[in-house]
Amino acid sequence: MDDERGDADDARVVGVGPWPGGPDAWPDDPRYDRELLAHGDRRNVVDAYRYWTVEAIVADLDTRRHPFHVAIENWVHDLNIGSVVRTANAFNSAGVHVVGRRRWNRRGAMVTDRYLHVHHHPDAAALATWAAGAGPDAGRLPVVGVDNVPGSVPVETFAFPRACVLLLGQESTGLTEAAQAMCDVVVHITQHGSTRSLNAGAAAAVAMHAWALQHVPPP
Repeated sequence: MDDERGDADDARVVGVGPWPGGPDAWPDDPRYDRELLAHGDRRNVVDAYRYWTVEAIVADLDTRRHPFHVAIENWVHDLNIGSVVRTANAFNSAGVHVVGRRRWNRRGAMVTDRYLHVHHHPDAAALATWAAGAGPDAGRLPVVGVDNVPGSVPVETFAFPRACVLLLGQESTGLTEAAQAMCDVVVHITQHGSTRSLNAGAAAAVAMHAWALQHVPPP
């Protein structure tokens, strides 16, 4: 079983052990994984999904996905893509789209890509073609770029569309010109220090949280 705990050197015990009482006490529910019931569930999942199969978790998440997608350009095997995917899982994004190279560095995702719908597009034009018919009633999904480029607007004052695509560039170069051209708008995160830009994974988290503040009711 893949380790979903993150740092292999972390000595903390996470998750739960075998189901108390042994096989005779196992729940009679097809969502539960017999191997996990027998050996314990150390995955990086919330308690409500302990002992569930991956397929059951995905099916349940599918009933309440949020209507925003996350896309990120992948030209140089950016290490930040994994953390973007993990954050997209945390906010229950409708999907993640890798633009550019099909292979991406999964280490930072901590296996959370199993619980998401991950798609690939060879370039920005292909992503634009997909977005043209992926919105409500087969309409167009607006594309919101996230980068501190000239003409971008502050994320703090931007009204996010409920259904949209959040498009991020690479850590080193930001959004390519082709990606910027397909965006309806590009937003930036206001900074107050000396660094020119935020880490791409951090910027993605801020953008998703800003969307959620506007469209997800508090629990």
